[in-house]
Amino acid sequence: MTSCSVPVLTSKEVVEAKSVLPADWRADLTQPASLDLQPAVLELLRRTTSRLPQDIIDALVAGRNAEEAGSRGANTLDTMIENVVLADDHGAPLCQDTGTVIFWVRHPLGISQRRVKAQIRAAVAEATKRSWLRPNCVAAMSGKNPGNNLDPFFETHPVIHFEEWEHPTVEVQVMLKGGGCENVGAQYRLPDAALGAGRDLKGVRKCIIDAVVKAQGQGCSPGILGVCIGGDRVVGYERSKELLLRKLNTENPNPEWATFEQALLTDLNSLGIGPMGYGGKTTLLGLFVEELWRHPASFYVSISYMCWSSRRMVLRVEANGTAVFE
Repeated sequence: MTSCSVPVLTSKEVVEAKSVLPADWRADLTQPASLDLQPAVLELLRRTTSRLPQDIIDALVAGRNAEEAGSRGANTLDTMIENVVLADDHGAPLCQDTGTVIFWVRHPLGISQRRVKAQIRAAVAEATKRSWLRPNCVAAMSGKNPGNNLDPFFETHPVIHFEEWEHPTVEVQVMLKGGGCENVGAQYRLPDAALGAGRDLKGVRKCIIDAVVKAQGQGCSPGILGVCIGGDRVVGYERSKELLLRKLNTENPNPEWATFEQALLTDLNSLGIGPMGYGGKTTLLGLFVEELWRHPASFYVSISYMCWSSRRMVLRVEANGTAVFE
């Protein structure tokens, strides 16, 4: 093993200097009917597509340091880390697949979700025009691409989840989820005779291991798993994807699940799949698990897989109208 230093990204000052959001921009949250979030969301997309979160960078470096010097796994992680620095330097997308664009919007009473949705869509179209996003929205059967990342029915792309809350602030979280990692997500219905998995913790564990083994690096590993136990087919998948917003260095608030996550992560990284399936000790960067309530007749284990290029960011519009990006 050799030591790989943590790359230094461009400073906050450099990022701010390249911002498309005017320095004096303020949102007037006292006038919810006229609130315009489009400029701030456009800047959110600019930053998200080119700048990897620090917790992901730290995990990539730790994975690189765990690999044998000169191995395919080590060389692959070296390339990924170099890619992170180059994308940040040039303000270019971290990956040519900028993914499905997914938003979670939390807002106080009085703000029109219809208006905010239109503003987000306008920001996505502008980000696509500027080549910060690849046009990834196509008609299912014909493959027709409108070229702007907008479905014509205002329903399926970008994906926008809304929640009203009691805080005086607005929070917009975005995730860019690549098609390759989406393809290796999985949902299991327990009991599963083929896996020998019952409706218990051992059964859940077998499902997770099976999903990682079947992926074999095709989800652009090292990956991150969001695992939802319970719910119905839709809620389970939605929640498993939202779990991917969690930072790698945060512990599960449930001590039992925290222990389960750490133990299983160690086991999964012993499978030898490694970065991009080339072999090695770094198959996953993280594993997040949550348990939901379910119908007595149904027991689902829903697994969302995120690639190493885990592009996510938060825009927080404070009560005084200033924009904070985290």
